[in-house]
Amino acid sequence: MGIPAFLAELRAVVGHRPLWLSGVSAVVVDDDGRVLLGRRADNGRWALISGIIDPGEQPADTVVRECLEETGVRVRPEQLVAVDVSPVIEYPNGDRSQYLDLVFRCRPLSGEARVNDDESLEVGWFHPDALPELDARARDGIARALAGKDTAHFELTER
Repeated sequence: MGIPAFLAELRAVVGHRPLWLSGVSAVVVDDDGRVLLGRRADNGRWALISGIIDPGEQPADTVVRECLEETGVRVRPEQLVAVDVSPVIEYPNGDRSQYLDLVFRCRPLSGEARVNDDESLEVGWFHPDALPELDARARDGIARALAGKDTAHFELTER
């Protein structure tokens, strides 16, 4: 799918300057305890399935949409497990963004995991003890989703 239309319009005005955006990440856990991951086409790294929330879209709906678009798997969000802020990310084209990231634990409902768009090179299910190389934020999201706590994690930075 690539860049959402609303974001392309913003980029036409602001260029590569950093944008503050809202996004979601999905920790999809199947009945065997495996986690669904995608290897991103933009940087070649394994990551949680994620995406930008469209204007007016509910975050849980974004999780469902992104998982289906990227992996062909329909999911049901079960719990918000973390609210986090990403570092500034610079994409290969020079665009810079920072995200308010809402991390959801999800369960798969239907579909076979496959590359379903041009944003992923591979998708696959991984046991938590056999994950591919992931950044610390993805590992943290997985750990929080699998911990089974009743409340979402967030940081409080007092200044």
